[in-house]
Amino acid sequence: MSLLDKWRDVAYSQTTDKAKLQKLWTDYFQREKNIYAELLKNPDEVVKGTVKELADKFNVDIDTMVGFLDGINDSLVEANPIETMEEDTVVNLGFDKELLYKNMVAADAEWLYGLEEWNDIFTEEKRQELYKEQKKSTTIVNEAPKVYPNDPCPCGSGKKYKKCCGRN
Repeated sequence: MSLLDKWRDVAYSQTTDKAKLQKLWTDYFQREKNIYAELLKNPDEVVKGTVKELADKFNVDIDTMVGFLDGINDSLVEANPIETMEEDTVVNLGFDKELLYKNMVAADAEWLYGLEEWNDIFTEEKRQELYKEQKKSTTIVNEAPKVYPNDPCPCGSGKKYKKCCGRN
């Protein structure tokens, strides 16, 4: 079983006691926040190492590091082989700053996109702009024009909508 499968089996278990899962996620989110705070202090540095070395560097267990790598992978400039990685797989944490911020917003992770370390990376205006861009990108807009009863029917029959497709 790969490290990622092992992490997902534990983190998304349908059989584990809910209180135990809640504790796991509470602990995970705190550790995740600490790792991001550390990474954001020097956002242009590409941190590299094996999964085990990074777990040791950030003072977390292997499972937590695997969960972190799974979460950050979509924000990296160069994705890691998370599906097949083992403890000795070399990975990198070189992230795209704007993409990472937007992905944190998309995940509704206020504790991450609200980290004070972002203040040294983006201005308040830039963070608001990125936030709005992300929220707008997931908003579905119905662009079909409203058809009123006396409008020509969109089916092309030439009749009024109320006498054609608008009949109940």
